[in-house]
Amino acid sequence: MNILLIGGGGREHALAWKLAQSPRVEKIYCAPGNPGIAAIAECINIDMTDNEALGKFALAHNIGLTVVGPELPLTNGLVDHFDALNLKIFGPSRQAAQLEGSKAFAKDIMHKYNIPTAASAAFTDADTAIDYIKKQGAPIVVKADGLAAGKGVVVAMTVDEAVDAVDMMMREKAFGSAGNLVVVEEYLDGEEASLLAFTDGYTVAPMIAAQDHKRVFDNDQGPNTGGMGTYAPAPVVTNAVRAQVTREVLQPVIDGMRQEGIIYKGCLYAGLMITAQGPKVIEFNARFGDPETQVVLPLLASDLVDIMEACADGRLADVSINWDSKAAVCVVLAAGGYPGTYTKGDKISGLAQAEAQGAMVFHAGTGAKDGAIVTNGGRVLGVTAVGDDIRSAVDKVYKAVPEVNFEGMHYRKDIAHRAFNRA
Repeated sequence: MNILLIGGGGREHALAWKLAQSPRVEKIYCAPGNPGIAAIAECINIDMTDNEALGKFALAHNIGLTVVGPELPLTNGLVDHFDALNLKIFGPSRQAAQLEGSKAFAKDIMHKYNIPTAASAAFTDADTAIDYIKKQGAPIVVKADGLAAGKGVVVAMTVDEAVDAVDMMMREKAFGSAGNLVVVEEYLDGEEASLLAFTDGYTVAPMIAAQDHKRVFDNDQGPNTGGMGTYAPAPVVTNAVRAQVTREVLQPVIDGMRQEGIIYKGCLYAGLMITAQGPKVIEFNARFGDPETQVVLPLLASDLVDIMEACADGRLADVSINWDSKAAVCVVLAAGGYPGTYTKGDKISGLAQAEAQGAMVFHAGTGAKDGAIVTNGGRVLGVTAVGDDIRSAVDKVYKAVPEVNFEGMHYRKDIAHRAFNRA
């Protein structure tokens, strides 16, 4: 089978790496891909929002399964376009992807189908939002309604911070039209975790829970990022909590969407806060998480192609999904200045040496220049290691990380610290 993978980040490199392990795969193409993915797949220069060109390519190259990585092609209707061409594709339709594309839509679904989440209100007017914030007090959370590359959420510890967030999103348009509507919600106290699931619109198969580290600096200091590292399994999500989330969150949202006339197929990502009152949903994403994918997929013992095909065909209940009882840790190596302004084009060295330490190096924001691999994004690489437990995976990954070098490189040195603090 020929596979077409959409995207060009660390998540897509991990997807390509796992898909390539299937004996059913003959060739993988990736649009647009990156230099790391190029070692596994043929990278093609087609814009991932060009539905027409991608459809033509898939038909011309006998693509048996297309896998969508990022959110933008989903909210842009790529799955709908491929469905119309009778091409098999893993991912939710444009309507279904609203669960990520609009935080207000997701909140409406959660409230309607009694899915545990924070109390909230949505606003199209900045002054009204600010009045509401002043009445509620802080801490409080301000979210841009639309897609903002994982950065459209401000956890404000003071009223002034919350007011500044509304100004930034609604008046200064820091996230463009994504901030035309903002959702203001109660601050949830607890421990965060991510639980991803495969679904065919009926059956829900949860993956292994992971925990991301959003803040840029150690000890959860500094501004939020797209994610500085992750690990799995996350001890905060016990087997009992995982079963509860499946029963109270994942299955109800898939069933609820179906009652709305929307069949949600693909990967559903629940961003959770495990509170004293139980798990509550912070947000849904309509695709694999980044960098969660880089730790979840290395623990998957089953054939990813079989699972994705079953999701697309509506027969997930017939597929057995097995997981390794090990642990994985991913440390993101970021460009100097990230998540603010950063440089591109700096030469990267030590990739082979890091892999020689037993790690996998997933390319997130890299490019090729004069025969060398160079930086080409804020999150440049994700170094992942698998061990018998979290401690051994952490030790292994932090032996590999210093082998890599590029100008201004920085990374967190405390990934998985919450797992150890619980011990």
